[in-house]
Amino acid sequence: MQNSSLDLARLAAMDTVEATRLLKGVRDAALSGRRPAVGPRADISESWERMLRNGLDPDRDQRAGVLPLEEIERRRLTSPLVEVLPVLRESLVSIAEAAQHIMVVADTEGRLLWREGSAAVLRKGDSHGFVLGADWNEGLVGTNGVGTPLVTRRPVQVHSAEHFVSSHHTWTCAGAPITDPRDGRLIGVVDISGPLSTMHPATLTLVTSIARLAEAELRNRHFASLDRLRTVAAPLLARLTGRALAVDVNGWPAAVIRTAPSGRLSLPKAVRAGRLWLPSLGMCTVEPLPGGWLVRADEENAEPVAAGRVVLDLSRPRQPSVTVHGTSGSWAHELSPRHAELLYFLARHPDGRTAAQLAQDVFEDPTRTVTVRAEMSRLRRHLAQILAHRPYRFAEEIEVELIGPEHPGDLLPHSTAPAVRGARRGRV
Repeated sequence: MQNSSLDLARLAAMDTVEATRLLKGVRDAALSGRRPAVGPRADISESWERMLRNGLDPDRDQRAGVLPLEEIERRRLTSPLVEVLPVLRESLVSIAEAAQHIMVVADTEGRLLWREGSAAVLRKGDSHGFVLGADWNEGLVGTNGVGTPLVTRRPVQVHSAEHFVSSHHTWTCAGAPITDPRDGRLIGVVDISGPLSTMHPATLTLVTSIARLAEAELRNRHFASLDRLRTVAAPLLARLTGRALAVDVNGWPAAVIRTAPSGRLSLPKAVRAGRLWLPSLGMCTVEPLPGGWLVRADEENAEPVAAGRVVLDLSRPRQPSVTVHGTSGSWAHELSPRHAELLYFLARHPDGRTAAQLAQDVFEDPTRTVTVRAEMSRLRRHLAQILAHRPYRFAEEIEVELIGPEHPGDLLPHSTAPAVRGARRGRV
């Protein structure tokens, strides 16, 4: 599919009937394998390609069973989204009602956990399956403002026939993913949806801004929890003679002693009290604290233990990870989208990449070296003794295994990096 000249402002300026006719023509051409005179937007095009590859029927309205009320309530209570629901409601519900929209909040599986807004539009949403507990995963219902942002990890607006499944063509929606700043995990998506006549290009900007506001609320709560942990840990650290850190459950330091302050300490998913090997510190002793862990470095083995093998696993689009195998055990770390990109490029180029080359790979702009160096610095704090620099590369003595998805088109679907998009289309 060719690059598109379509944009949201142009669609919004059109008559609803005219815009729908144009988008249906683009969609029909794409589904039949023809080259449309005007191509779809990049996010829409890539979503359609995923749907065609997975065999989703574009003319069949597929729906999974709605979750029972007990399961909806359980997910609400255990989701980090419940912490930011007041922010979302205060910021969006009144606007949604005035604009004849509804606001929905979904978890990482695309299940709708909350929905509020115009009563009239809520009734229309019922006919689309926009009900509490419904599954709006992209793989089930096609391109949409809930499921597609969960795959791409970017805000997406989907209008009329940009929806892959034809039964949703009378609907417009804009959704933005919400990421927990405490651990970088995707925790859900907020979406505003309504009839075609309510489409406005600024809706996507609004939803994106509110998602960032929700993330800021989580960040403020995080700072408050670190302050509480620091109060508990400070007297304990003062009695110790060696290097030690008090970190929260996500590895963020609240207090340190006899070691340089650093960013987040990468911890295994399942941390237990006792002896633990960390790539950045070597052997450590870990003890529980209220709201975190006390980590004491082994002074007799101050040097980090050498790693022998690294597995970069990109086979699960939403959960890229790196596993480090060393002489004293193994350690796994879930990667942020940007760090997954950078490690992918290094795995593909064993001779290394300069900051300018990585900037070209990621941004198609070799001048953006400051951003690249900052991200590589964070990565090297997590992966000490594994990553070398000048140029950036995996250390020579380390065996690197790259596990990609079953189909190249599913490689890092969140990524807009030109080199990744090329690999998704089979151009290495």
